[in-house]
Amino acid sequence: MTSVTSELDCDCDLTLFIACYNEEQGIIPTLETVIAATTEVGISYDIVIVDDCSRDRSVELIIDFMGRHPRIPITLYVNEVNQGLGANFAEAAFRGRGRYYRLICGDNVESRETLVTIFRHLGQADMIIPYPTDTSFRGPFRRFVSRAFTILVNLLSGHRVRYYNGLAVNLRYNVMRWHSNSHGFGFQADLTTRLLDLGASYVEVAVQPNERAAGATKAFKFRNICSVGHTLLEIWIRRLGKLVYPESTRRPLNRLRVYRASSLGTGTPTTSITEVGPGSARSEAPRATDRTPDR
Repeated sequence: MTSVTSELDCDCDLTLFIACYNEEQGIIPTLETVIAATTEVGISYDIVIVDDCSRDRSVELIIDFMGRHPRIPITLYVNEVNQGLGANFAEAAFRGRGRYYRLICGDNVESRETLVTIFRHLGQADMIIPYPTDTSFRGPFRRFVSRAFTILVNLLSGHRVRYYNGLAVNLRYNVMRWHSNSHGFGFQADLTTRLLDLGASYVEVAVQPNERAAGATKAFKFRNICSVGHTLLEIWIRRLGKLVYPESTRRPLNRLRVYRASSLGTGTPTTSITEVGPGSARSEAPRATDRTPDR
């Protein structure tokens, strides 16, 4: 989407942010599943775990796992105060080293096959958006809420995405630059629609979802419901903003001129940076020396 993504220092393909909050039953199986999937696909990765002030044995189990697998690139951060999933999602992006970035829930709800399917699309677009092929194992209320949320977000944003509750793969820079201010579960829809507004490319990938092996979903807690309401309001306000500031008045994010101090006065042409393709490295094309940058 923007050439700045290729200027971000990255030493691996993918940063995996694993969210943990009272996940002692699922956190180690989650790590095992993630490691198996990345190994099968053959991508380089680092893992950033954020424990959001768990009251169970989650931290103890993670530290034990790290001690038994010292060669796996895992870093654990433990919050002293609960911050919420959205805040941790944004913070962990700054802690990672990958070109791409994805959230993994610590309840081991995604199978190795699902992750392999998603990871195989790495590099094809700015966003890889998964959507479920079959949700019949869920109750009618959850299916209704999920479908209604997707319809509402599309209506408010003007986009046509199949599913906003899946965990998309994003360029890590885009998460760092455009992350949501929401602390709850609505941050995914906020980020996705924001990036679509900015012209990000995406592919939608069909996956087979699984139900939680243990525990109950935290999505319907009161504060998460409030957070989703806040997200919907933000999406609507942003849609209105596009009417006030039409696209013709914005500087395109996928093209810009760059002037480097070391090059000025040496006769080196100004460079124009663009993305070669979705999620690819930048290309720098020489331009005529023009001393007035785009505004």
